Amino acid sequence: MHRREFILALTTAASFARTLATESSDAFGKILPKRPLGATGEMVTMLGLGGFHIGWTTEALAEATIEAALEEGIRFFDTAESYGPGTSEERYGKYLVPKFRDQIFLMTKTTAANAALAQEHLDASRKRLATDVIDLWQIHALESPEDVDARLTAGVMDVFLKAKESGAIRHIGFTGHASPYAHLKIMERYGPIFSAAQFPINPVDAAAPHSFVNQVIPGLLQQKIGILAMKTLADGHFFGKKIMNEQTIWETKTPVVPDALSMEDCLNFAWSLPISVLIAGAEKPEFIRDKAVICRNFASLKEVTRLKMIERVGRFVTEGQVEYYKTAALRS
Repeated sequence: MHRREFILALTTAASFARTLATESSDAFGKILPKRPLGATGEMVTMLGLGGFHIGWTTEALAEATIEAALEEGIRFFDTAESYGPGTSEERYGKYLVPKFRDQIFLMTKTTAANAALAQEHLDASRKRLATDVIDLWQIHALESPEDVDARLTAGVMDVFLKAKESGAIRHIGFTGHASPYAHLKIMERYGPIFSAAQFPINPVDAAAPHSFVNQVIPGLLQQKIGILAMKTLADGHFFGKKIMNEQTIWETKTPVVPDALSMEDCLNFAWSLPISVLIAGAEKPEFIRDKAVICRNFASLKEVTRLKMIERVGRFVTEGQVEYYKTAALRS
């Protein structure tokens, strides 16, 4: 499908998602607007806290960031067994779950390549998170169609299905950032089983030939699977440099932000598509507070605006550095 036709085709679905967005409060304060999670009947805040950064930042900053997210009205929390590894889940289990379990939607993931390891990860995740029930458990970081086949053959999905039947998890999902074709493959095999799918959504991806936005979203909408946006700033690569643990690990002279777009542009681009949640990584309270401000002020972008944004970042696709997380074969 031509990119312009595709973006226009999403208008009705995006409007539907916005119409259903609701605002409410709970015992801990005002909640950010919510959207439906696919066909599950769940309503989730349109901004979620990503758990990767919670796993590598300091203990004090992790606690402060979790508290800031709650204060700002976020009620969707993402993590994974591999973040830390285990540290992110442990910190949620200390600072989030004990007091706020009934108010939040809690998601974690496993990279397990076989059934035995998947079960081991599930048991450990529930223990670290201090909860008997995980709201959404996801098959994490699918790399290729071959990776999908290998994990399914090794019984990973069997563990997920049994966990849902037993009540240990409520919903099943899958994630990946390397190849949209892995997502298409697992949807082909088990589409109706899934409640959610997580993948990169940003203007550079939409301009790329191997695009999650263009190739994966239509099928998810058909199957009414909730869409979780990640890497809306390309894991920080939309900025001039990426700093982790006070060290610069990546730098460019042509950042997307502010060279072509603003951070607000990128977040609003994702929210203007029919996504359920935009998952934002943050290792400091101010990093999640600034995104909550943009969320509260969100105004949907018109189709022509989104198309112009996509055209504006087309040159970054050929550089092959911004979307570094896609497989080398796709970038070449």
